[in-house]
Amino acid sequence: MGYTTLWKRLTPAQLNVAIQAFSLISIFFEGYDQGVMGGVNSSPRYVTEVGIGKPDGTVTSTVHQGGIVSVYYLGCIFGCFAGGWAADRIGRINGLFFASIFAVVGGALQAATQSSDFILVARVVTGVGTGALTGITPVLVSETSTATHRGGFLGYVFIANYLGIAVAYWLSFGLSFVDHGYSDVRWRFLLAFQCFPGLLLLLGVKMLPDSPRYLASVGRLDDARTVLEHVRGNYGPDVEREFLEIAAVAKDSQKSSPLQFAKILAGRGGKPGHHLGRRAWLCLWLQIMASWTGITAVTAYSPVLLSAAGYDDLTQNGLAGGLSTVGIIGTIISAQIVDRLGRRRCLMGGALGLFVVNLVAASVYEGARAHPSKSASFAPAAVTMLFLFNICYAATWGTVAFLVPTEIWSSDMRAQGNGFGITGWAIGVGWTVLVNPIMFDKLENRTYFLFAGLNLLWIPIVFLFYPETADRSLESIDALFSTGSPFSWNMEKAYRAHGDILAELDIPQGSVKEDNSDADKV
Repeated sequence: MGYTTLWKRLTPAQLNVAIQAFSLISIFFEGYDQGVMGGVNSSPRYVTEVGIGKPDGTVTSTVHQGGIVSVYYLGCIFGCFAGGWAADRIGRINGLFFASIFAVVGGALQAATQSSDFILVARVVTGVGTGALTGITPVLVSETSTATHRGGFLGYVFIANYLGIAVAYWLSFGLSFVDHGYSDVRWRFLLAFQCFPGLLLLLGVKMLPDSPRYLASVGRLDDARTVLEHVRGNYGPDVEREFLEIAAVAKDSQKSSPLQFAKILAGRGGKPGHHLGRRAWLCLWLQIMASWTGITAVTAYSPVLLSAAGYDDLTQNGLAGGLSTVGIIGTIISAQIVDRLGRRRCLMGGALGLFVVNLVAASVYEGARAHPSKSASFAPAAVTMLFLFNICYAATWGTVAFLVPTEIWSSDMRAQGNGFGITGWAIGVGWTVLVNPIMFDKLENRTYFLFAGLNLLWIPIVFLFYPETADRSLESIDALFSTGSPFSWNMEKAYRAHGDILAELDIPQGSVKEDNSDADKV
């Protein structure tokens, strides 16, 4: 038995744990790399190494500093599309393997930075790897999970995102005491540490089987059946029906070209009646809306807000660390509710909760501005709102915005289709990071009133245009998009009419045979 078939020695429970474990490692890398630059930018030796400030750590070129941070997201956009396109051709596991190579190389290059140009290139390389990992991992989880637990499994995986951010923060906090913060170790070790999860992924991910849906999409139906039976633990009637749906839909699968992405956004790509353009825009805007809930402002400006509330440096650091850690609680909550309540209720309920939290936070800071002598009495309420915001976001939008894009695409282009969601994430985060300083400079704490209003706006948008995907097989979700109407109630009507895939195709059980004529054995 070879290295790539070691998964056959595992019990179904062990195999599912292994898939979850390596998915956690992949998303941990994304979270860590997202949070690490906050600590790096506060290191005086880094500031002088890349030429963005003075020896005491004072940054004199914020544009240069922001460019080094944001160029990473350009790499992410390219990586999510290139990685997704590759994963739909060579498999989810091979896609993760090659993405981890970029991640490890990029992390090592960042740690070895000698100049501004050096780290710019390194950040792009890392971004390519991260974009591919973040695009492919949720697809693997969705395609190996049951319809009733798909959201919960992905919710548990995204605990690693917040864990990665928290580890990046606490490592930075601890390393800041080395040589009073004036040490190369402070920032080089921070950047080098991300290679550790990347190496674990690189060394171990090939031991996992590929997704049964990918295997079916390239004609390897026997392999798909074997993997599906192994991850489910049996081959009862429910699993047989799932396999027949996978095989039936795979017969009509067709690979898209890289140029088709532009066609899809213009509403011209894909098979007639599948409305891929609508799916792409739903993915893009869902992530952009998630970024404009206020999460980037709360995360990036928490030290400033805590300072304004009158806390000393040590207390600020402790509270900021707590904020970066509390998202773990939110993702645990998400894993418990996202399948029970459904995607739509989580998004709309989350937006309502974030509206309230933003409104209260803005009012608290407004009270502190109006009564400076009493600002200390407002501080506990302000901190409470920051913590509640992070929990509410992680429990709802923080998971669902990454889940929906993995569900609404067919298997033959699910990985690259998910790239539209990751692109929306990169655009949304990059956009808000760019304009947040301007907004806070002009509006100050009243920026939170703006975020409160935007969260109210997201509720009717989700209600009108986003269909429910919970507790539905990935193959049947295509029926939601068989109507030309963009409204959710019409999509639900189409699902009720065409959601039974086997009945629609008049396929009895046991009728699907393997076709290896175009099988991809890579």
